[in-house]
Amino acid sequence: MVSPPITELTTRARDIFRLVVEGYLESGQPVGSKALAGSGVIDLSPASIRSVLSDLEQLGLLAAPHTSAGRLPTEQGLRLFVDGIMQMAEPSPEERAVIEQQMREPGPIEQALEATSALLSNLSGAAGMVMVPQRESRIAQISLVPLDERRALVVLVGTDGHVENRVLELPQGVSTGDLQQATNYVTARLAGRTLAEASRDMSAEIASGRSALDEAGRRLVEAGLAVWSEDAAARPVLIVRGQAKLLDESALTDIERVRSLIDDLENKQQVAQLLDSAREAESARIFIGAENRLFSLSGSSVIAAPYRNSEGRVVGVLGVIGPTRLNYARVVPMVDFTARSLGRRLG
Repeated sequence: MVSPPITELTTRARDIFRLVVEGYLESGQPVGSKALAGSGVIDLSPASIRSVLSDLEQLGLLAAPHTSAGRLPTEQGLRLFVDGIMQMAEPSPEERAVIEQQMREPGPIEQALEATSALLSNLSGAAGMVMVPQRESRIAQISLVPLDERRALVVLVGTDGHVENRVLELPQGVSTGDLQQATNYVTARLAGRTLAEASRDMSAEIASGRSALDEAGRRLVEAGLAVWSEDAAARPVLIVRGQAKLLDESALTDIERVRSLIDDLENKQQVAQLLDSAREAESARIFIGAENRLFSLSGSSVIAAPYRNSEGRVVGVLGVIGPTRLNYARVVPMVDFTARSLGRRLG
């Protein structure tokens, strides 16, 4: 059923519909005619209110979970409310301060992404999600640190602060001096290049015999290039924090829905694909319940917004996921503000 435009509802119906949705989003419980009549906002009898509620139910905007219960919004009703009635509430000064303070914390980009996901979860009361930027970091420094006779730790530091550690199996006969020589040689020649550029240039130099490395050093660098050039698809694409917040008191009455949601969150590749669909949005996008196939069974809502680097290019998406009774008016601007703040942090 296609819901009617909000302009087709009478003023009375629109006011009652708004109060039902706002009451449901606040309490998670159906809203009845007696509560509406006693609110002091609507000057109608409970019988007249029930008549309007029945009309809204016929339009597919409200539903009654039980015969004697009040009404709650359907997913169509929530969509109509979000698009046509909801008044956004900008993040409070306190929330802005918390977000901006988090973005000022020093450290690797991965640490900032993890902290952002946890921050979104804490502020929204839902689960926070951040897609790892799909970028090619330029190399500032490469270090080879011996772990034992057969292994070394490769530490790659990007010009953007990104730090990546990988374990390298050492070729036979490589000494500590070889490790230092290779570190100096690689850093001197590859600083400012991406990993792809570095791999290509070093391979060409070694193959042409122009490399000043000895045999052990060449074998070490070649082994390192194989590790450094691993497929980016093997890296994590999504950071999710705050799943435990999905297990609130209301979840205990619908444990199957929550179990389905947590199972869906385990499939990070599909969640990332859903978030990726918000890349082209100018601001936050809202997916409600069955509007997205992935979370249709759990009946959950996703609020997602792209974040951009200093050049204005979208490098990732962040957001929250929770029950359909999320406080959209508060969470949507919060997600937008966090996305802009993270973009400034990335530079």
